[in-house]
Amino acid sequence: MAKILEMNHISKSFGGAKALSDVHFEMEEGEVHALLGENGAGKSTLMNILSGVLTADSGKITFLGKEYTAPTIKEMEEAGLAFVHQELNVINDLSVADNIFLRNEIRNRFGLINEKEQIKKTKELFESLGVDMDPTAMVSTLKTSEKQLLEICKALYRDARLLILDEPTTALSNDEIEHLFGILERLKKEGKSFIFISHKMPEIFRIADRYTVFRNGQFISSGLIKDVDAQKLTSDMVGVNYVDADYYEPRELGEDILRLHNFSGHGFSKVDLVVRKGEILAFTGLAGSGASEVMQTMFGVLPIEGGYIEVNGRKITGKIGSFMKSKISMLPANRKENSVIPDLSILENFYTSEHVLTKKKQFINEKKEEEKYLAQKEKLKIKAEDSSLGISSLSGGNQQKVFLARWLNTGAEVLLFDNPTQGVDVGAKSEIYRLILEFARQGQTVIINTLEIPEVQKVADRCVVFYEGRIATILEHKDVTEQVVMAYSTGAKRG
Repeated sequence: MAKILEMNHISKSFGGAKALSDVHFEMEEGEVHALLGENGAGKSTLMNILSGVLTADSGKITFLGKEYTAPTIKEMEEAGLAFVHQELNVINDLSVADNIFLRNEIRNRFGLINEKEQIKKTKELFESLGVDMDPTAMVSTLKTSEKQLLEICKALYRDARLLILDEPTTALSNDEIEHLFGILERLKKEGKSFIFISHKMPEIFRIADRYTVFRNGQFISSGLIKDVDAQKLTSDMVGVNYVDADYYEPRELGEDILRLHNFSGHGFSKVDLVVRKGEILAFTGLAGSGASEVMQTMFGVLPIEGGYIEVNGRKITGKIGSFMKSKISMLPANRKENSVIPDLSILENFYTSEHVLTKKKQFINEKKEEEKYLAQKEKLKIKAEDSSLGISSLSGGNQQKVFLARWLNTGAEVLLFDNPTQGVDVGAKSEIYRLILEFARQGQTVIINTLEIPEVQKVADRCVVFYEGRIATILEHKDVTEQVVMAYSTGAKRG
């Protein structure tokens, strides 16, 4: 087969940090090529350079025989490249046919859009692909899987020769995935090519012909899928990581404090779990695995759709306030949107949760709140000169400590931390790990959700790995390695 794409000696830095270092990538016509690597491996940067979103610092691209050094988005689209993003770019307020012809409308001799002709052409396109969709339907009424197919159909109508599919199956059911793969296989025979970005091993081995692995911005390996197994790909993706294990220490755990029974909600189902007093439990899994949704449902952010949660022998229902009264707290992943109250001071940010619980008290004694804050400030080593300063005056790590203090001030016994070290520097990460262990020593139960396996190894007694909304396995501390976790979180290994 003829080569459709070559990318040679591609490098890219952001503010001195190397995102890609002298990498190469090539594809043949009529193949599905799996582009693999952990988060931050450089996959997205490379695809953004290919599609013209970013400009490489060095290197060249040869696509369909033409050479590019700094292509634009328009150039690459006109050359026959289409990028179907994980975050879909369809317009909900337009019809299916209008989305297909957006920016390429069929017009009559008066310059008006010929809707009848657009609907006819859309029907013909769908029939040729075996897609069952109404061209006149509003996109807002479509399922996610149909929107995904619409994106692909839109690209194909514009005669795209190479399609980049970024995690295309995240929101699809097994039947919908099979339907999508059937379409890809039919298009392969017609000479279309696909870059398939996914972390799901069963899908990679089901649909891909070849693979390329990146790690830490560097090319690691490439070859035929038939010549490798899941263990080899997983090993190439994570490499050999030496983890500083100074933090973790085994402890005597208390009685059962929290129980999930047949727990189901948005993005997950039938989760059964028992957690003990003083235990540090880690949730992990790839984006879309359901781990974060489980945690949000455990705090009432998302509704419980089945089963129940029990704390200290009492079932909890309702909204966030009910969970707070049951001594559960949560540090959400998006600190800026869900924790920071930017117009309030450090002190006011500190005492807000306590006063949600004691809202019958009409007056706030700032002197007493300052005393409580100073005690937590010393305990958590918060670096802040004056509690009357705005919360935005603090670094990300110190803001995170203020929000930890906020929950400790409520007497919380179960601490839920969704990506607690996201967006903080290495020094602050280290302090947060030590605090988590200190909380556990004092008998508090800590559950963290993290994508970073070294983080799990530093603090967790057990690790719950999620895959497609279910628990894939639960690992003891001694059994947690990047290779093992990656195998379960991609579906390469089943618990």
